[in-house]
Amino acid sequence: MDTVSPDKDGCYYNKSIKFFYEESKKNISNVWRTRDYVVVSLGMTVCFIVIFSNLLVIVAILKNKRFHFPIYYLLGNLALADLFSGVSYLHLMFHTGPWTIKLTKHQWFVRQALIDTSLTASVLNLLAVAVERHQTIFSVQLHSSMSTGRVFTVILCIWLVAILMGLVPTMGWNCLCDLPNCSTMAPLYSRSYLVFWAVLNLITFSIMLAVYTRIFVYVRHKTKQMSQHTSQMRYKETVFNLMKTVSLILGCFVLCWTPGLVVLLLDGLGCDRCQVLRYEKYCLVLAECNSFVNPIIYSFRDKDMWHTFRQILCCQWYRGRDYSGTSEVHFNTLEHENGKSRVADSMVKSNGASLIHNGSEDATASLGE
Repeated sequence: MDTVSPDKDGCYYNKSIKFFYEESKKNISNVWRTRDYVVVSLGMTVCFIVIFSNLLVIVAILKNKRFHFPIYYLLGNLALADLFSGVSYLHLMFHTGPWTIKLTKHQWFVRQALIDTSLTASVLNLLAVAVERHQTIFSVQLHSSMSTGRVFTVILCIWLVAILMGLVPTMGWNCLCDLPNCSTMAPLYSRSYLVFWAVLNLITFSIMLAVYTRIFVYVRHKTKQMSQHTSQMRYKETVFNLMKTVSLILGCFVLCWTPGLVVLLLDGLGCDRCQVLRYEKYCLVLAECNSFVNPIIYSFRDKDMWHTFRQILCCQWYRGRDYSGTSEVHFNTLEHENGKSRVADSMVKSNGASLIHNGSEDATASLGE
């Protein structure tokens, strides 16, 4: 129940959620409207699609040994972050609209922390993918030489940092003791925190774009120097296919999340004439849609992943047929490619040294054209 005066020293710990929403001039209703039913129904439908599709990706990576390499572990962790995002938004659907007014401040902070954690995990994971691609491409390999233990250590660190970032407002960076600094979109969050959050993520996006741009420039320059030898041409094609797919994932993420981060930044800067509440719902929907975009990309870009999806959905865990021999995917295992190369090498002699030395013999990949 609301108190008439502040708790102590200008803080409002005993105030209700309704009090903060009214102070921020954010509309909060205690009755269900048609709009609320539509938003919650569509939101829940999207959440279930997100959870199912990303769970399918995770199971596919665990099932198919062709995906047991650092880049796929990171992509699997990205799917886990998207799955967590689906769970977070599903939780939001059960604590939004007229339900919001019944929340305690602790429940409200938990609701927001789940969403913040999922975004941070996705951003950090994409950054890890960018670093992994930079390291492997510049060392002229298909896969990182990073050990499985080190990859999982990176994944663990990603989630620890993500959870920490999600808890920052709960631990004190809020406006419970600074009412004039409360944001409009998130009435219990400090505007300064929103500025920090938005700028940090936008800078990270810029870094990732710069890294991928440098990789593409390097790959284009390097492949022009390669001979027409079978294994080198296949390596060039493989690298480009993987880079296109990973870059498409990054591009969709940036396109889906940047509008929301810009709106958060404008809110944090106190732009009253920007009418951020008008665009809030659209940005939220766009951000959530990104979580089921990646499985679609995998399905269309990676034939091996698509075949694995079909096996899982049809409960075909054990099959006699090997799809690797018939798939149109160009990003095959090098063991498979070496078998084809030996046939070509029996007719054409190579005058140059192999492009990939020690690291190529145990590398695998399957991201498609």
